[in-house]
Amino acid sequence: MALEKLTFNIQPLSNDLNEALKFEINHKTKPLGSLGQLERIAYQLGRIQQSVQLRLSKPTVVLVGADHGICAQGVSPCPQELTWQQMKNFAKKGGGIGLFANLYKLDMLTIDAGVDYHFSKEDKVEDYKIRNGSRDFSIEPAMTTVECRQAMENGAAIVSKLYNKGCNVIAFGEMGIGNTSPASVLMSQLCNIPLDACVGAGSGLDATGIQHKLKVLNAAISKHGTFEDPFHTLACYGGLEIATICGGILKAAELKMLYINDGFIITSALLVAHAMYPEVLDYTIFSHQSNEGGHKHMISYMKGEPILNLDLRLGEGTGAAMAYPIIQGAVEMMNKMTTFTQANVTDTTKKGITVL
Repeated sequence: MALEKLTFNIQPLSNDLNEALKFEINHKTKPLGSLGQLERIAYQLGRIQQSVQLRLSKPTVVLVGADHGICAQGVSPCPQELTWQQMKNFAKKGGGIGLFANLYKLDMLTIDAGVDYHFSKEDKVEDYKIRNGSRDFSIEPAMTTVECRQAMENGAAIVSKLYNKGCNVIAFGEMGIGNTSPASVLMSQLCNIPLDACVGAGSGLDATGIQHKLKVLNAAISKHGTFEDPFHTLACYGGLEIATICGGILKAAELKMLYINDGFIITSALLVAHAMYPEVLDYTIFSHQSNEGGHKHMISYMKGEPILNLDLRLGEGTGAAMAYPIIQGAVEMMNKMTTFTQANVTDTTKKGITVL
């Protein structure tokens, strides 16, 4: 029996409030368009929330971890036990994402989607494990379609639970040694970009290591081929954390939450989500462009506008966390900055060029 397709009800953004939002932003006491991207962020969030009064509630970073069978082919210079060690660290609010989530007052969850390790209750890593790591996709598909669907359902369930607790803005982070390999293949397949433009150093490969990684991944694609359905592309070449995050992104859009996208691995999950439901981009803000070579091509493919460009390549959701205060600034501008009428200042909106 064929696997029933997982569906989401993602609505395109309404245009009903567009002119009211533009009027409100353009009539703040400033030259027209002078707050640039901040104005576009406020406008997008206003369209998502269908209100000229914006609200960010219980912002949360969901850190999802899993291991990857493709590591058996020597595509990463790092030992695989770093995955579980870092997951424990993150659950204690350690690492880069723990630091920035605490600094910017973001809630944080640590999720095991498929780490090759048994966590105890004391580790405070939430159990959504499908299996102990994906399979080696140079030999066989990384996941069965049943496993891939279950991972996506898990991601959707995690987001629904947060939404029901009052969260309306979400980001994802990831942890999984070797996960730039599935992300690179997903990028190549979904963006129709040659694989050599998608493969980078990951967590520290030298030039010889990058060439070996490219050879392994090319051989995997030659073995399995290309799929018309993005879901089957994800199942064959993806990872358990990537599938979980993909399901979470789609559910966030269905629930009309603001989704803050992070780096290379997370964007591979967004690429799959976008291939399934292009409307997901209406709910997406790109936090940054990372220093991982392929990331700028991913963003360009989806016509995204990153907020930051700081040469980051850490992942973990750190870029999304760093961009959050700027999104807060856009909300404060919309809600609290005086208008020409309120401040009794001469209206200059007939001069200049709007950025909306």
